[in-house]
Amino acid sequence: MLKKLDWYIIGKFLRTFFFTVLIFSMVSLIIDFSEKIERFIESDISKMEITFEYFPTFLLFILGFLWPMLTLIAVIFFTGRMANNSEIISILNAGVSFRRFLRPYLVSAGFLAILYVIGLNFIIPWGNAHRTELERVYFNRNRDVGKTANVHMFVAPNTKVFMTHFSKRDSTARNFRLESFEDNKLTKLTKARSARYIPGDTAFWRLSNYEVRTFAGEQETLLLGGRQPLDTVINLEPADFVDYQEQQSSMSTPDLLTHLSKQRERGSGNIRKYEVELARRSAEPFTIFILTLIGVAVAGRKTRGGMGVQLALGIFIGALFVFLSRFASTISASANLPVYLGMWMPNLIFFGAALYFVANAQR
Repeated sequence: MLKKLDWYIIGKFLRTFFFTVLIFSMVSLIIDFSEKIERFIESDISKMEITFEYFPTFLLFILGFLWPMLTLIAVIFFTGRMANNSEIISILNAGVSFRRFLRPYLVSAGFLAILYVIGLNFIIPWGNAHRTELERVYFNRNRDVGKTANVHMFVAPNTKVFMTHFSKRDSTARNFRLESFEDNKLTKLTKARSARYIPGDTAFWRLSNYEVRTFAGEQETLLLGGRQPLDTVINLEPADFVDYQEQQSSMSTPDLLTHLSKQRERGSGNIRKYEVELARRSAEPFTIFILTLIGVAVAGRKTRGGMGVQLALGIFIGALFVFLSRFASTISASANLPVYLGMWMPNLIFFGAALYFVANAQR
């Protein structure tokens, strides 16, 4: 049961946190606007799109990026004030144990972690998708890094597609090849001079000037296509040729899981960045609890330098966490390190630091 002391600390925690969010939001908007004002003027984006579409989604992105750090700053700020006003000493002298004193902090951290989970998995990806679409349309049209020349792509574990060129404008492919394997042996080869994607309820590819070779041991069967095209259903669509930078951060978690499942069924090896994003979304909410413990332990006693030293230390610790988490994302995406181990490594490091700070906190 939460008592008056708990509600008192929870109220201070949440009020300070959302005030910190407001301050950082205003600073972030001013900085981003000053950096992009020339691009706003030169592009065709409207004032309504800037005000009601771009900036709200930009705020979702920046707050999602800084949410754990803002939690730490808020904890240090109001806990430092309580310590300087001798409130914490009075609470501990009244017989409240330090572990009991941590309860309202962890309850508040749990509430913020729940908000963060909802944001990371659903709201922030939606905002990222909307914001990056605006940037692609008005600011940067070259963010698509999808491959369209000499494309090799698995559409099933034992089925591979090759084409010398794919046109995103009209969804056509040149020099199309569809290869099927069984026990590492080629069993069927379909070649076509051109292929076109036909959308619909049952989408398919229409092959023109084709030939189909079927292999059964030493026997080979050849089917040559004349003027009549060949329609075939393949687990491949034009969206598979599009790969925007940071595309994984624009997918909600259900979409991310569906995409990963689809790519694994195909046997695709280019899924590392999506696995890293999924692991990041599972790791970062726990960071809020860890940084909360560090904040209470650091700010829970009076210091000669006052609250300024404590805030500076908090910002340093938060910045260090952000740096380590970005570094972990880079290492996990490129190295042979297990994805979840790489993404949880900052949490493990900071959890050790939290245990040290709590063990040496004022009792």
